Amino acid sequence: MVADAQIVYIRVHPRDNVAIIVDPEGVAAGACLPAGLAARERIPQSHKVALEEIETGRPVVRYGHTIGLARRSIPAGSWVREDLLEMPAAPPLERLELATAVPAPLPPLEGYTFEGFRNADGSVGTRNILGLATTVQCVAPSVDYAVRRIKSELLPRFPNVDDVVSVTHTYGCGVAIEAPGAAIPIRTLRHITRHANLSADPLVVSLGCEKLQPARLLAEEPGASPAQLPILGDESVIRLQDQRGFAEIVAAIMEAAEKRLARLDARRRLPCPASALVVGLQCGGSDAFSGVTCNPAVGYAADLMVRAGATVLFSEVTEVRDAIHLLTPRAATPEVARDLIREMRWYDEYLARGEADRSANTTPGNKRGGLANIVEKALGSVAKAGSSAIAAVASHGQKVTAKGLVFAATPASDFICGTQQLASMNLHVFTTGEGSPYGLSLVPVLKVSSRTALAEKWHDLIDLDAGRIATGRATIQEVGWDLFRLILEVAGGRRTWAEHWGLGNALAPFNPGPVT
Repeated sequence: MVADAQIVYIRVHPRDNVAIIVDPEGVAAGACLPAGLAARERIPQSHKVALEEIETGRPVVRYGHTIGLARRSIPAGSWVREDLLEMPAAPPLERLELATAVPAPLPPLEGYTFEGFRNADGSVGTRNILGLATTVQCVAPSVDYAVRRIKSELLPRFPNVDDVVSVTHTYGCGVAIEAPGAAIPIRTLRHITRHANLSADPLVVSLGCEKLQPARLLAEEPGASPAQLPILGDESVIRLQDQRGFAEIVAAIMEAAEKRLARLDARRRLPCPASALVVGLQCGGSDAFSGVTCNPAVGYAADLMVRAGATVLFSEVTEVRDAIHLLTPRAATPEVARDLIREMRWYDEYLARGEADRSANTTPGNKRGGLANIVEKALGSVAKAGSSAIAAVASHGQKVTAKGLVFAATPASDFICGTQQLASMNLHVFTTGEGSPYGLSLVPVLKVSSRTALAEKWHDLIDLDAGRIATGRATIQEVGWDLFRLILEVAGGRRTWAEHWGLGNALAPFNPGPVT
């Protein structure tokens, strides 16, 4: 970071020929910048200033890497905007280095624990929730109605249960259920139905005629034969078409829920090692500060979690694709590196089938926050992955079983990414620069801001301010440790702001298969 008495900008790498403006009011035309540089025009906060003249066709460099090529000559002190940059090609997948710079393991962190719920299948919950899982969207309004009554009439009698949640979604029928792409939403929903925060013991509400029958939902493999499908007792599944009228439907759901609530109420939090945590990382509403404040701090905390034996998931394929050349050398083995490449190639082909490419990722808010394109966004996004070796790769919707840092392939869409990470995670860390009230009902979502101005404006939505890093009031390491400790507190029962307000985005399973 470079500063004088009044103006501050952030230059990440010595090779960078641009820097981002820190002052919340931006800088005015003619303002004196450090090193004798003068702003040639007004430049908003978080947007880029050219530190030297950049000739036509020359690289514009941030994070030490090319984020674009100058479409015309950019004088020193100019505002470097999206329209001045030609986006470079994505790193070619066939020429990447494989496990050539595997980081050495950092010293283990021992003795860190949280108070969690131990489940019979060996998983550990960070919350004790009664979840009413569903097989098809048709039943969602009925289940939502029943949940409202359960929460008002039954839940007060069971004080050790954290919440009652309807696990509804838009999948289950009107789809090509045997198509190869159908495996992704089915396995995602299967793992969510057996989520650790639902005691890994599903209570399923079915319509009766849908394509995603309960036995298919809970089968170990999407293509299981009838003989391989699980036998489900009446206590596990409620079929609405078996009931006589709406009142009986609701009564059946409430009767089953009451039995489950009694079992859940007998559970107590017990000391659990930090290694029992599966923490999902995601960013939404990113800005140019995200890659220098909140995401690096999350990356530092991710390294601490890995050192404590936990599992840390980073995702969002299109926000990794342009930085993949920085990740395959970090893969623990060549096989893990090839798995990373497999997921990048699959998504390249998926986007191409839709006549789109990775450039469709960036939003108006990203650009308003100073991000010129997906290349710049990706270079800042992967900072969440810290510096540990990448231990494993999970494909879309797969259950993550490995310890350490894992790439779990998902789209970058906040809602779909969060839904897919729910297949594995029991706690979520969400970074934001522009702001998002995003939440998930099944896991605590801990939100970290890139800018102090956002944390102050949204004081009752942001859990941790990483903007202190930009102004020099804290280091990446200090905020990383703050986040690590906060993760353990939240895992042990401390509520996030999203939980305080009851914010839970609807589940959005990723379905690349045909809809009929």
